[in-house]
Amino acid sequence: MSFDVYISFISFMLAATLTPGPNNFMLFASGVNFGFRRTIPHIIGIATGFAFLVACVGMGLGALLKLYPLVFTTIKFTGALYMLYLAWRIANSGPMEAKKGKSRPMTYFEAVLFQWVNPKAWVIAVVIASTFTSKNNYYLSLTIILLTAAFANMPVASSWAIFGTALKNFLSDPKKLRIFNVTMALALVASLWPMLR
Repeated sequence: MSFDVYISFISFMLAATLTPGPNNFMLFASGVNFGFRRTIPHIIGIATGFAFLVACVGMGLGALLKLYPLVFTTIKFTGALYMLYLAWRIANSGPMEAKKGKSRPMTYFEAVLFQWVNPKAWVIAVVIASTFTSKNNYYLSLTIILLTAAFANMPVASSWAIFGTALKNFLSDPKKLRIFNVTMALALVASLWPMLR
């Protein structure tokens, strides 16, 4: 992989991961509802889960999806249904005291598995594996991409959770928190539209 291609890949990763999408909306809501520390497993799960998804796409899953587009369509719509469920959960979450410990942030393994039903993650993984890998040193370039994707995701994901945590005190009023959670749920649903067209 040439230096120019690597810089292009970094630029693409920043644009793709910084822009609003399912992962970022959920991290933002988790920061508000649970704080940064309790959101850390979610952040690490996104980074490692996405890197694993890119690895699978790069090792042949992407070619399989091109061969059988119905499989990719099924994954997208299954993911959309799951995200609608998560949007419902976010909309109905509230202050921790009111929930008596029933509400909790996404776990590490849930965040890893979520990448497999996240349409945006799939689209980014396919673009990365097909555009930024080198044909001459395919496995080396794929490894560099995986490591970079995992590490690039951490600060970006953290920034969304930190931003949410910064608003935690402002949204301590149950009415404000309810409005925020419903808004985040609607934003999560809206983020599906460009990916499902």
